[in-house]
Amino acid sequence: MKTNKIFIALFFAFCTLTVAAQVEGDDLQYRRSSLYSVMISHTDQKFANEIREAFLEIPVPDRFNDHDLSVKVLDMDEKLKKAGSSKENAVISDFIKENQIASRMVARWLNRDKYTGACNMDLVKERGLYSATEFDRQLAMRSSRGLAMLEDAGEELIGNTFLVVNDIRYIDKEKRAKTWGSILSIAGSLAAAYTGINVIEDATDLASAMVNTIKGFSVKINTFLYRLEWNDELANDLWNNQYTDSATCDTTKMYNFERARGNYTLRYVGKVESKGSTTSFMGIKEDQPSVMIRKACQRAIDENIVELQTAYEEFRSKTPLLTVEPLTAYIGMKEGVTEDSKFEVLERVEVAEGQYEYKRVGVIKPVKNMIWDNRYMAFEESAPGASLGVTTFAKVSGKDFLRGMLIREISK
Repeated sequence: MKTNKIFIALFFAFCTLTVAAQVEGDDLQYRRSSLYSVMISHTDQKFANEIREAFLEIPVPDRFNDHDLSVKVLDMDEKLKKAGSSKENAVISDFIKENQIASRMVARWLNRDKYTGACNMDLVKERGLYSATEFDRQLAMRSSRGLAMLEDAGEELIGNTFLVVNDIRYIDKEKRAKTWGSILSIAGSLAAAYTGINVIEDATDLASAMVNTIKGFSVKINTFLYRLEWNDELANDLWNNQYTDSATCDTTKMYNFERARGNYTLRYVGKVESKGSTTSFMGIKEDQPSVMIRKACQRAIDENIVELQTAYEEFRSKTPLLTVEPLTAYIGMKEGVTEDSKFEVLERVEVAEGQYEYKRVGVIKPVKNMIWDNRYMAFEESAPGASLGVTTFAKVSGKDFLRGMLIREISK
């Protein structure tokens, strides 16, 4: 670490000193990456308001901490230029810079009051699974080991903060649906004329009802991923010169943070695209269009999160093992689990004094027909696997695993 280690230690001391899973009832507590999710709404398109409302109801994925800010929707009256490009988008970059999004994400970590500048470490303690006893002991020791452990914990928490911007556009397939309905009607008439039997009438009515139900609703979503830049220099400057609590309310430090907002940045990682064309609307009544829109949007966004995690290792989330006999975890099709998936089992080990890394101790794979379908409304559409509750795995290699060890998907 750089100079002023004691001050940095105070900043990071509220973080937990171990990532070993803690059991609370049936829930396994572990450190998650944090995510801020934003939508670009095209006010000129059909269903713009409905899509907006549906997005605001979509929660942050289970494997992430909710790091949302007050702004959730960006309104545009035209198509986002070069949305299909894999390069960083100028419109989104300008939004991030002009609204000082990176510094606001840092302030969110500190629960910073925008009027007084007062901060606290409650959120860091909560997400870091902070232990008061261990914190007090390490703070009293002032040891290099303790400082290294605190630095390690701080990097894992704040350094794993992400922004996703979802450019959502409605694809109007209603004309196609009407055309398909006409084809079915013509086919029924021809069959009746040829056979003299009108038994196809019921089938035609059923098919037409299905066409009317789905209405051809679909969305295309371009999702752009950014990561908050974080390092020792930023942490050192923040704590020494910008951090003030409610007891002191140091105005100099409050203004120092405002002047330093430009030092905090977001790094563009990449983008993916989903068209949501495979969404099933089974289980949704015709008088529930808002549910249909929510399902289409959430399925497409979940799919994009999976694609981003597949493409960019730094964005991949970890999941704890729930049981070891059999091997199970709260993860499933929403996270992109298939029969071809493989996961590494990770154990957090000390590689140097106070420094820890995740080491692979084995590999597991999902068991056929035992993959949980945890996608949005999978149970309502009676999808196979929707009632499983967990995904069951088989060991491919490795030693005996322990409940709470973390698993992470291996590149396909």
